Amino acid sequence: MMKELKLPDEVKYILNKLNSNGYEAFVVGGCVRDSLLGSKPKDWDITTNALPLETKALFKKTIDTGLKHGTVTVVMNNENFEITTYRIDGEYTDNRRPDKVEFTSSIKEDLGRRDFTVNALAYHPTEGLIDFWGGKEDLEGKIIRAVRNPDERFKEDALRMLRAIRFCAQLNFHIEPCTFKAIINNCKLIKNISLERIRDEITKTLISPNPSKLMLLNDSKLIGIILPEFYNCIGVEQNNPYHVFNVAEHIISSVKHIESDKILRWTMLLHDIGKPESKTTDSAGVDHFYGHPKISVELSSEILKRLKFDNKSIDTILTLIEYHDILLVPNNKSVKKALNKMSDEVFLMLLKVKEADAKAQNKVFLEERLNIIEKIRETFFIIHQTHQCARLKDLAINGNDIINLGIKQGKAVGLILNNLLERVIENPDINTTKALTEIVKSEFLD
Repeated sequence: MMKELKLPDEVKYILNKLNSNGYEAFVVGGCVRDSLLGSKPKDWDITTNALPLETKALFKKTIDTGLKHGTVTVVMNNENFEITTYRIDGEYTDNRRPDKVEFTSSIKEDLGRRDFTVNALAYHPTEGLIDFWGGKEDLEGKIIRAVRNPDERFKEDALRMLRAIRFCAQLNFHIEPCTFKAIINNCKLIKNISLERIRDEITKTLISPNPSKLMLLNDSKLIGIILPEFYNCIGVEQNNPYHVFNVAEHIISSVKHIESDKILRWTMLLHDIGKPESKTTDSAGVDHFYGHPKISVELSSEILKRLKFDNKSIDTILTLIEYHDILLVPNNKSVKKALNKMSDEVFLMLLKVKEADAKAQNKVFLEERLNIIEKIRETFFIIHQTHQCARLKDLAINGNDIINLGIKQGKAVGLILNNLLERVIENPDINTTKALTEIVKSEFLD
């Protein structure tokens, strides 16, 4: 006997309202799946045989989300609930969306158009679980299986191939063999999907509890199409005392060792993407990757812009990649020089990147490296708490002060300020208006 699902009061009201007016209505899809797995759903979607205008007539406040596709949003207690009429999708000529939809009175036909069996479940408090396609059994078996013919499902919407991998990562499931074979057979259709949608699915996989499932992109032949730069890392050995994995394995391990944050996980995915291009092997057979951060930044910039990331995310990720291999030691001078290149927030993120990088390398060196990183973090907090000068804005004089002393406005002002900052980092005691003014007068004025 299946347990009764706990529905929000608003959802119960909507179901009852539709039922009491002669219509069928069920909660459907991901909310049913998550409830059966013991997770709290983020959204509650409802499917009904009521037509969109019939649905609108029953509720006080609605939004015309997509009347053409049968969807009306009901607003209750400042929350949105999507209600969609049972439908059959027409042909998908662009592998993205149906050319047209037809409404149907059959819940079975509606559930039969959905992507995976675990998402083709419906539920009603009095009627229980509606499961025509074996979704409950697949949930219990931890299986992602396409509804009916997998080739047809992926030709309808090629993004479903990435969704299958994403659900595997989020739920720690595996893909049913025929479904996986259909992904391989249809992998080239992913070219028809917008880069924004591809980016979002990769991100959801990356920040999931099982980001190593990202390697399914390689097994399914998708990686070479959507992220060829990562494909080039697969199998690239690192015969070096500091490494125990090849480049791709190291990258995936580093992703697993950092917290589930979009910026941090994309940073780890891309931080060594330039290694294949920079690899050299010395006479002793040891591999080196000199200059790989610079190449990784260049490749990552192309990737992030191609995937249409926002500028702030791009800047942060590229900064972290640029300095992920920078030599830092736990003293004021080293930390302050790094802080001059980035914000406090990004510096603390960089330490997390360095930790994850170390954890994905040879464990022989791990304890020593983690101890150093922790001491660097302690040094940072001392600098921060004591308001020590680490950036131009912290200097006791500014550009206007220098101009007022008689230096002509232009590049010279910036050069002098940077010179002063270098001195203050070396000797914090001279960061006073008087001392810095004297340096400018004696060394930079004719």
